[in-house]
Amino acid sequence: MSDREAVAHLLRRATFGPTADEVDAAERVGPAATLDNLLAPKGADRGAAATPPPTLPPDPYAALTKESTREERQKANAQRREQLQQVTLWWLDRMVAAEDGLTEKLLFFWHGHWATSAQKVKSARVMLGQLETLRRHGRGPLAPLVAAMVRDPALIIWLDGQKNTRKAPNENLARELMELFTLGIGGYTEADVKAGARALTGWVVDRRTGVARLEAKRHDPGEKTILGQTGRFDAEAYAGLLATQPTAATFVAGRLWFRYAGTDVPAPDGLAGADSVATLRALFTSPAFAQTRGTLVKQPVEWMVGALRQLGVRPSALPEQQRKQLLSGLNALDQVPLRPPSVGGWPAGAAWLTTSSLQARLRMAGMLAAAATPAVLARLTAAPVAGRPDALARLLVVYGWGARTRAALTPLAGEPRKLLAAGLVSPEYTVS
Repeated sequence: MSDREAVAHLLRRATFGPTADEVDAAERVGPAATLDNLLAPKGADRGAAATPPPTLPPDPYAALTKESTREERQKANAQRREQLQQVTLWWLDRMVAAEDGLTEKLLFFWHGHWATSAQKVKSARVMLGQLETLRRHGRGPLAPLVAAMVRDPALIIWLDGQKNTRKAPNENLARELMELFTLGIGGYTEADVKAGARALTGWVVDRRTGVARLEAKRHDPGEKTILGQTGRFDAEAYAGLLATQPTAATFVAGRLWFRYAGTDVPAPDGLAGADSVATLRALFTSPAFAQTRGTLVKQPVEWMVGALRQLGVRPSALPEQQRKQLLSGLNALDQVPLRPPSVGGWPAGAAWLTTSSLQARLRMAGMLAAAATPAVLARLTAAPVAGRPDALARLLVVYGWGARTRAALTPLAGEPRKLLAAGLVSPEYTVS
């Protein structure tokens, strides 16, 4: 693999989709320096600074009372939906604009790992708060992240933590905390689940303020035995116990490999580092990572954000109708940020390659190509007609076209926007 192929592979996986200029810059410094720059970016992120999180008003439901009318409740629901749409579009815009693509992609990984859906949480402020927690702790060690998440209002609502009391323990959060978030199946017993649920009792969320707090009278302060250790575990101690299990670091490293490298090549041993950045360094420098090239189906969000970046399109610059089309397109592709289908997160691999998803991609590709900037079109039209498929490959940072794809692209070379749309739905672009 040449240096250009190596840095392109790294940037495709570590970020949301590099531009040709970013690959050129990475090729000049080489794979090692490119990885260093990704893991420890220098200077402020101007793109992130230009896309600050939205300032949201209080939850519309906060003003409702028992005497509120049906119409007032319907209006509050509509306002909630508008706020959630605002946060979702903001995050898509941040994904496109951010210069620190690795951190933004890692945030999306953690969002899928701690899969929490606005369909149940409903509050945009609470969902935005969870994203801020994941961003704050996502690059660091596992223990502070787990400790923050067991007290996260969105997760508590999502997994019924507010229903978990000393008199009637609810096991949902404790079970998923071990099975899906830290240890994996087989890393605990049913007795551990029951004791873990007792440790998590007492946490409630004030739906008016979106703040989680511990109500002492609802908490079980008694001794609990979890994973062979006995003590008066509360949420923080329980989180610390889980995060320091050797199996937790291995499990999370495996989940990172699953999302960043796929399943065709088994994860090598020894990936788990002291924090997420160290684990990603081990992952990206593993010889096995190079073998995964061309095997990972892009998630719909990855596909769309990468296309937006490469076509020079900022969601915030689009007319309102087209911004809504971005969301409806992702909905048709079954992956809308803030709305994972279950606590298990989104699927992977061939699950994204259905007939209906192909139709949705075709529609979205046409819309994205129509929005491509004049500068992007100029890069295509600057090439002679016969050379435009190759110019498109460079623009979209693909390895090259197979014979069937080239045969489909060649007749479209005189129509740049149609050529762009066809490239976006090609197998070579869909698979990273």
